[in-house]
Amino acid sequence: MKIGNKIKALRIQKNLTQEELADRCELSKGFISQLERDLTSPSIATLIDILQCLGTDLREFFNDTVEEQIAFHETDYFEKIDEELKNKVEWIIPNAQKNMMEPIRLTLSPGGSTYPDNPHEGEEFGYVLSGSIRLILGKRTIKVKKGESFYFTANTTHYIKASEKSGAVLIWVSTPPSF
Repeated sequence: MKIGNKIKALRIQKNLTQEELADRCELSKGFISQLERDLTSPSIATLIDILQCLGTDLREFFNDTVEEQIAFHETDYFEKIDEELKNKVEWIIPNAQKNMMEPIRLTLSPGGSTYPDNPHEGEEFGYVLSGSIRLILGKRTIKVKKGESFYFTANTTHYIKASEKSGAVLIWVSTPPSF
């Protein structure tokens, strides 16, 4: 296994010269140079010493796990437009189906709506960013406007209809994922 580039990157990240790293590890500058070019391999004990001087350990050094994405941008979003229902659904967290909750940004044109969703396990939450909506839960209709939120158990047929005048934009979160 070639480890030279990884050691060199860590050394540079710590603003150390080869000579400074060699001094800290009680090794020669030539050995560090050869190690970084993969011309030699250290013993496990020597590698542990080098990594300790670089502020890491074997587990972290050999961990190739890609860090999970935390922040998402519009270029990460996936969208679906439904001309018939006059809505646009944007999955603002890619692959959220594998998570415990699934947030979307829902844009409804004036008079637009979502397709009625059958009762299912879980809960749903929404926050209206602009406009106003009617939340239909079975036979109940609840008006929710900009700056207001809703939260319900999804044990009845439900859907959202936007105002005929303004339309609406909202964040809608379902748990477990169902969009």
